[in-house]
Amino acid sequence: MYNRCALKPLVAAVAATLCLAAALLAQQSALPYTVVTRDARRPLAARTMNGQEMFALDDLARLFNLSVREDAAAGGLTIGAGNQTILLSTQQPLASIQGRMTSLPAAPARDGRTWFVPVDFVSRVLAPVSPTKIDLRKPSRLLLVGDVRMPRVAARVESLGTQSRVTLDVAPPTPHTVTQDGGRLVVRFDADALDAADLRANTTTDLVQNVRPGETPQTVVIDLGPRVATFRATDQPGAAGATRILIDLVPQTDAPTPTPTPTPTPTPVPVPPQPDTPPLLDIPPAGGLRTIVIDPGHGGEDIGAKGAQGTLEKTITLSVARRLKAAIESRLGTRVLLTRDGDQAVGLDQRAALANNNKADLFISLHANASVRPSVGGAEVFYLGLEGYGEAARLAAQAPRDALPVLGGGTRDIEIIPWELAQARYIDQSGAFARAIEGTLRERVPMSARAIQQAPFRVLVGANMPAVLVELGFLTNPQQEQRLLADDHQNALAQALVEAIVRYRGGAGGTR
Repeated sequence: MYNRCALKPLVAAVAATLCLAAALLAQQSALPYTVVTRDARRPLAARTMNGQEMFALDDLARLFNLSVREDAAAGGLTIGAGNQTILLSTQQPLASIQGRMTSLPAAPARDGRTWFVPVDFVSRVLAPVSPTKIDLRKPSRLLLVGDVRMPRVAARVESLGTQSRVTLDVAPPTPHTVTQDGGRLVVRFDADALDAADLRANTTTDLVQNVRPGETPQTVVIDLGPRVATFRATDQPGAAGATRILIDLVPQTDAPTPTPTPTPTPTPVPVPPQPDTPPLLDIPPAGGLRTIVIDPGHGGEDIGAKGAQGTLEKTITLSVARRLKAAIESRLGTRVLLTRDGDQAVGLDQRAALANNNKADLFISLHANASVRPSVGGAEVFYLGLEGYGEAARLAAQAPRDALPVLGGGTRDIEIIPWELAQARYIDQSGAFARAIEGTLRERVPMSARAIQQAPFRVLVGANMPAVLVELGFLTNPQQEQRLLADDHQNALAQALVEAIVRYRGGAGGTR
């Protein structure tokens, strides 16, 4: 029989041990950050306390020449940064900079005689008041101090038929060169170093074996497969002011050499001149399409529809949008912009605004559908319906341009169109484009019983050009969910949309 009194000290000891273990887990060493200046690199220790990464305030004081004074009566810390004064509450996650309040993810924490502050204290509080440039990059665990040229570089590899494409997103834009060195390409940047935390691509092809940092800190190396014949490198504007480097790899052709056969000498006859080799690009005629904006629906926390196997609409639309962009650029040579090229949230009006600001000729919003009935399936195409807009929409569609005076004399015709009515004057052209898409999709993929419809979608309302919304299929249909995940089906969707653009451009609606 157990003695209950004897067990009490044992239980207390176990509880104390568990509390100590919990305290140790709450205060763990984290991987250090690297402080980068033009002249050197050195580590900056980080520590996890109560689920937050922290820097020791003493370390920051030495690094940035800060003065720190504790005011126990006021329950705060006074930090001097040059001629700026920072008041940091020790009870709440708040800092005051010359009277301006700034929030922090956590309040300062004390361990012995050392105060610790959240890592974000550097970017939210110190960076705005520091005379020296400070750039905290948490994903890369870097802290750049001073005028350090260290662009972020991310890579993506994708197949484009027989070719492969390596896409490098570079922020901020940085001068660079692309050269071939034996069985590899070397991309050299005019920089001190590269922030290459997101460099390694997850996908490889028979033409691209690897994408990796180079032997010097300013270079990226693309290891090529043995079948690469040549490459083409072009630059395009990327999202949020970045630069996008597109490197297309062209494979060798393996055409067999024909065996010569003896033939009698023919009587010489006049040979008509042979036509020139057709150009690689299907160049748009004058007045044709110069810019197309593709809108991958949803993004960020807005996942859109979700299939039974967990397939997300935002993932499918981005994948098809990237394929469509590559196909348009390859076949038509047309400038193509994506409203998002990553998993970020973009407002509905922002999507149309990007198209308007870039004077796009076409706007295509991609989505995947959902239904309460799993049997419902098929692609659908929508263009804006004006029900509810009434007489105002009709007048906007017929509105003349206003003549406004310009500097130096004279006038200029300006279109002043309310945002809510911008699409009204393009309804007929949008309808023609929608019908072209419905026709080419029907040749390649299953279509809904209501394949073409009008609806008041907000994303189309403000588009000041022909605009459509394409539902690529139903994720709630198990068979279509599987198809939408397949590369060949996504390629078929992209090719159908490219063919629709070609047909639309060749018709009456192809010029604006």
